[in-house]
Amino acid sequence: MSTPLWWFLFAAGIAALLGAEIHMGYPGVRSWIGYVVLIPLALLAVWRLGSVRVRVADGELVAGDERIRLEHVGRVQVVSKKAKQEALGPELDPIAHVLHRSWIGPVVRIETTDPASPVPYWVVSSRRPEELAAALRG
Repeated sequence: MSTPLWWFLFAAGIAALLGAEIHMGYPGVRSWIGYVVLIPLALLAVWRLGSVRVRVADGELVAGDERIRLEHVGRVQVVSKKAKQEALGPELDPIAHVLHRSWIGPVVRIETTDPASPVPYWVVSSRRPEELAAALRG
C-alpha cells in the first residue's frame, strides 16, 4: 500500500525549499548541507508512510506492528469510502486500533473477541477490502 507518487514530489519540493532557507546564498558547506540532509529525510518519511502492510498469514491478521489471532476475530464489516468519515469520526471508539491511510478509500472494521484485549475492534484501511474480509471470515 504505497503512498501516491505526487506525495514524493511534494515532499521533495518542500525539502528543497527548506534547504534553500538554510542555504540563503552562503558559500561552503551551508550551501548544500540542507539539500543533502532534508531531501532524503523527506523522501524516507513519505516512503515509511506507505510501507505499512496488512496481511492474513499463519492464522493471524497482521496490520503494521499489531497482530491478532484469527480465532479472536468476530464480525467483519467493509466500510465504504463514503461511510468512512462516520466510522472514523463520531462512531469511533477511542480505544479501537486504527490503521488508517488517507489515500486509501475503504476500511474494514474487525470486531475482536479476545477477552484479554481491551480493544473492542480494529479499523484497517485496505485497497482490497472484500478480499481481506473474505480471508478473515474463511
